[in-house]
Amino acid sequence: MKIDRKDINTVKILRKSIDARKKLIVFNYKVAVYIKEFPSESPDYTFDYKDVSSAKEIHIVGFGPAGMYAALRCIELGFKPVVLERGKDVQNRRRDLKAINQDHFVNEDSNYCFGEGGAGTYSDGKLYTRSLKRGDVRRVFENLVYHGATEQILVDAHPHIGTNKLPKVVTNIRETILKYGGEVHFETKVVDFIITNNKLKAIHLNNGKEMIVDAVILATGHSARDIYELLHRKNIALKAKSFAMGVRVEHPQQIIDSIQYHCSDERNELLPAAAYSLVHQVRDRGVYSFCMCPGGFIVPAATANGEVVVNGMSPSKRNNEFANSGIVVEIDIEKDIPKYNDFGVLKGLEFQKDLEKMAFNAGGKSQVAPAQRLTDFVEGKLSNTLNSTSYQPGLKSAPLHSLLPKSIGGRLRKGFAAFGGKMNGFYTEQANVIGVESRTSSPVNIPRKENLAHPEVEGLYPCGEGGGYAGGIISAAMDGERCAEAAIENFK
Repeated sequence: MKIDRKDINTVKILRKSIDARKKLIVFNYKVAVYIKEFPSESPDYTFDYKDVSSAKEIHIVGFGPAGMYAALRCIELGFKPVVLERGKDVQNRRRDLKAINQDHFVNEDSNYCFGEGGAGTYSDGKLYTRSLKRGDVRRVFENLVYHGATEQILVDAHPHIGTNKLPKVVTNIRETILKYGGEVHFETKVVDFIITNNKLKAIHLNNGKEMIVDAVILATGHSARDIYELLHRKNIALKAKSFAMGVRVEHPQQIIDSIQYHCSDERNELLPAAAYSLVHQVRDRGVYSFCMCPGGFIVPAATANGEVVVNGMSPSKRNNEFANSGIVVEIDIEKDIPKYNDFGVLKGLEFQKDLEKMAFNAGGKSQVAPAQRLTDFVEGKLSNTLNSTSYQPGLKSAPLHSLLPKSIGGRLRKGFAAFGGKMNGFYTEQANVIGVESRTSSPVNIPRKENLAHPEVEGLYPCGEGGGYAGGIISAAMDGERCAEAAIENFK
């Protein structure tokens, strides 16, 4: 069929990606061509929010992506969300992040993990999920655009909002919830659950108040250790869950660009900061890259004083001089930490705590993080000097190769050596290895039935990363919507 160019009214980009696997870099575009017609002006998705100020209430504990999307879905379905968030709003949260970076003081309720928007707000904003069967991914993306995110996330193969722009999107979501009659309470922490005859009746808050509840969506995130401990004390069923731990590696971005784009000089201005994804099997455990942040920063993600945790973030332009990524090892909860079996379902949590305390002590008992040059880590040598870093609290040379348990450190060393073979130039003394990357996912699972309710406690709906049902912003958002639908179905 021959098409006259004059008949083409619109070309719409549906998807774009870059293939840099060979020396010839290819830009791939999937497009829709409109011939003698125009695309519909009606949006593919609409969000029908209703006034729910006088409607039945659903209580939501936590205001990360799971909690936010649970609240929005409640409003669409005619129910009033009452959100309880232990941390502060995005604006006031910034002061506590500054305190961690500059004063090395951790506010245990307001930090990089806790506060409005959850952990992703200030520690990346990367939008990626493999959970395509769990919900409508496109709907979540369209809703982010509805609330102010760039439309680029609808077409990019690896969409990313950026930690500098995500706070505004989060604020807009909160304003939508309030506009339609929902409630959002900051610095409001749940300290107890009141259960009678296996039915959740009320929740106690840190301000001494009690709230009568019918349904509670528990969306507290993977770092709310006090919630796991509270549930355990009350003999509410939990399960130990496998997870992953390791370190964060930081290279000059130019090294990663030169490897991925096959260039010796600065990358072409049309190309974004290069990323990578690596995986290798070492003694029956996967060693892999996690939350890779091109043109990004490493940030202190501890949730208590006396621990050091590192994570990564990228601004929207990804224009920082460093690239960083978690490099982590799979932990089989049944086989790999037998010394912690006495802790029962919380054994992974206690193992996590001990490694974070180790990092705190090795860094000098502050938020300074222990580090080695990559080559020294693999070769088992203490680094006399360290490379420059984006990690604001600073680094201290420490023998991470011997401080980490052999099950992690030994596998990491072999994994890094293998990655050097897969990416020529990756294995370099110009990179730092920084400890510890320990909050990849929850080491605890809060079980739920097919209807998403807890199997023992009526009215309790474990949700998102904290329940063990998500691994990022998008999968958590989809799980939040599903839990809202399930809780509302219970009212019928």
